[in-house]
Formats: sequence, C-alpha cells, structure tokens
Amino acid sequence: MENIAVYAGSFDPISNGHVNIIERSVKLFDKVIVGVLENGSKSYWFSKQDRIEMIRASLAPDILEQVEIVAFDGLLVDFMHMHHATVLIRGLRAVSDYEYEMQMHLTNQTLAHKEIETVFLPSVRENLYLSSSLIKEIARFNGDVSEFVPSCVVEYIKKWVANSEK
Repeated sequence: MENIAVYAGSFDPISNGHVNIIERSVKLFDKVIVGVLENGSKSYWFSKQDRIEMIRASLAPDILEQVEIVAFDGLLVDFMHMHHATVLIRGLRAVSDYEYEMQMHLTNQTLAHKEIETVFLPSVRENLYLSSSLIKEIARFNGDVSEFVPSCVVEYIKKWVANSEK
C-alpha cells in the first residue's frame, strides 16, 4: 500500500518555504499530493491554473516524479479520502503557527474519525518569517521578492503588480 501524504494550501504564490516543505516531504512518503485550495470566499492574486503552473515550474524534475498537483475546494479531509491519503503535512514557521495548526489537526482528526495523521515539518531558518501575505505586501510596493520565491514565480508576481497598477 502506497504511503500518500497531502500538503495543502493556497500557494498564492508558492514561496521558497513551500518548496522546501515539498522537497523534504517526498523523502518521507511514496507520493505527495500538493492540494491547491480554491476557496470561493477568498480573493487570490493568481488563478488556480497559474498557481498549479507556478508549483510545477518551481519543483525539480526528480521531485515532480513523486508529486501530484491537484486543485480542490471543500473539506480537506474529503479531498484526502478521495485520494487515499492518510497523512497531512503542515509546515510550522513559529510558535504562533503551532496553536492554529493544532486546532486544525484536532478538527481534521474528528472529521476524519482519526483516520488521518498530521506531520508537522518545521521551517528551515531562512524561511521562518516567510509567508505569501508578506511576499505580496513587499511586491505591492515594488520590493524585490527574488530571495523569497523561486525565480519562475518572480515573473508572475511582476506581471500581476504591473497589471494591478493599470
């Protein structure tokens, strides 16, 4: 039986921190499904398709061999059941993340009748402070985000900022 894990998020945009979590996850599981959340009540900078393309372009070919990138909406536990995944991967940046992530873990455990485990992977030092919200804030003011996102994502961000200023 394949050991399948899900790493879910909006990835709006994908950051170096996200890439690091994915790269480390494929070493632990047979298959990692990157679930790209599409929540109708949220406003995203990038379309679902753009976010999927950015993720794909951000990952090395050997990593992509173990990764499936799938957009979803609805409950995460339903998405995981549909893909026969039993492990949820969550990145932890700081102590402040822990409280929220623990709440989500306990809620998912209840919804999934304890059939899902959560694995917390701490961020590497370089990404402890990094979030997609912070990256977008820097970009809004024409700051350089190249140290925070894969190089292929920089162009998406520049294009979005240029179009938003029109």
